[in-house]
Amino acid sequence: MTTHSRAKVRRMFELVEPVATVTFSDVPTEAFLAIGMRNYWDGYFAGRAAPLGMVPAEVVHAVFYNFADGEVARHIPWVWGKITPEEAIAVRERGSAAALRQRIGELADSSELAQVADLATRAAISAPTEGRVLYAGLRALDVPEEPVAKLWHAATLLREYRGDGHNVALVAHGIGGTEAHVLMALSLGMRAERFGRIHHLPKAQLSAVVDGLRDRGLVDAAGGFTDAGRETKSRIEALTDELAAPAYDILSADELDQLIAGLEPIATAVDAADH
Repeated sequence: MTTHSRAKVRRMFELVEPVATVTFSDVPTEAFLAIGMRNYWDGYFAGRAAPLGMVPAEVVHAVFYNFADGEVARHIPWVWGKITPEEAIAVRERGSAAALRQRIGELADSSELAQVADLATRAAISAPTEGRVLYAGLRALDVPEEPVAKLWHAATLLREYRGDGHNVALVAHGIGGTEAHVLMALSLGMRAERFGRIHHLPKAQLSAVVDGLRDRGLVDAAGGFTDAGRETKSRIEALTDELAAPAYDILSADELDQLIAGLEPIATAVDAADH
């Protein structure tokens, strides 16, 4: 039995996501390019996979879950011939903190942000690691002392804890990685072949994935959701939220409300800067 309502756990996901994902923006990407990465995806895989150490592409593929076959192997282990995981962790943290600071302006130096970072970190380092491989790798890293970097790190821990749980929910419902992207596209009202994370796949490969979902009764003849498909997506999201909840059990109801209230202007500022 979790301490907090699913609505509040879901709200934390909405607030943590923009803070954590500054790591995939221009400033960190340029930092990786400056040390020899060839493109955005080299930096993405080097930075995000670094807490796992020098594991082969097959392990990163399994942990990240939703990349098509062969995509990880175009970057891992090539990136480790240019930088070490330890260097990638440092570049990612510096670049992400700089990107977050750039987006939130004066909030970066406020006492409120420091309090939010401390509260978020309490939650972020409290969750059980069993079955959460990427989260466990991040938990093994030192927590930054500088408040903006600390907040980004906490948000990343919470994001990847939820992400590891999301993969569990997908596996439990028999949904593969590319299938998960198709369901995401449909939930956004978008055809699969237009969705950013899979539109580049060969047409025959993507069609085969959609056909498989159609055969299971999750996608209709027109390529949209069936009722069963919509219900499956809803169950996956509900289970993901349920599995994310233990990270917040350490906080009292008042503390979680305080964390949500403190994150809201920060997440709003990040979203505003990105649009």
